Amino acid sequence: MTTHDPLLLIPGMMCDARLFAPQIDAFSHDRMIVVAPLIGDTVTEIAARILDQAPPRFALAGLSMGGIVAMEMWAQAPDRISRIALLDTNPKAEHPTVAANRDPQIAAALAGDLRRVMRDEMKPNYLADGPTQGLILDLCMSMAEILGPDAFARQSRALQTRPDQQDTLRGVTVPALVLCGATDTLCPVHRHELIASLIQDATLTIIPNAGHLPTLEQPDLTNKALLQWLT
Repeated sequence: MTTHDPLLLIPGMMCDARLFAPQIDAFSHDRMIVVAPLIGDTVTEIAARILDQAPPRFALAGLSMGGIVAMEMWAQAPDRISRIALLDTNPKAEHPTVAANRDPQIAAALAGDLRRVMRDEMKPNYLADGPTQGLILDLCMSMAEILGPDAFARQSRALQTRPDQQDTLRGVTVPALVLCGATDTLCPVHRHELIASLIQDATLTIIPNAGHLPTLEQPDLTNKALLQWLT
């Protein structure tokens, strides 16, 4: 029987457990792994729902929107989190321009045009160039279509109203990994340098030849960083 804390993974917007397939394959042999869905109308509610169903104490990793939710989970229940990893994410509140741009996207998705909205959002330049880029984009589209337009609308609105978590990060006292792809244009490197500067003794890891989804783009390098963080 394993004595490791369970690893709770939170995927990004319009993603499911397949975002972490290489990590589940690498780490599930010696620890429980839980992948939490993003269900709720605000980041605060999403975090509370996950905490309600999570193990009593766990290691926590979130990517993109999942990282935003992970920060809120720390704000709500720091005593339950043994370590935290924030991947390709953003500690700041939504910029007003970005928030406003979400409204027509929501309307289009609810009107039956989710595939086009996702295609426009998941531009190839969100990912590093490489032989798996097309496959990863296809996977992202598949995850989004399964979740559907209502999930897109709820997650978009939650991001619009998310709180700034910079003060929250200053209070992190557990082992912390801050990781991002070197060519992530959505949540760029400088954003992660900020996150790492706010957390005492955080480890900052930049994954080469990866964009916004290093868990899939460079799974071996990402897993190496996660293993070091977990041990």
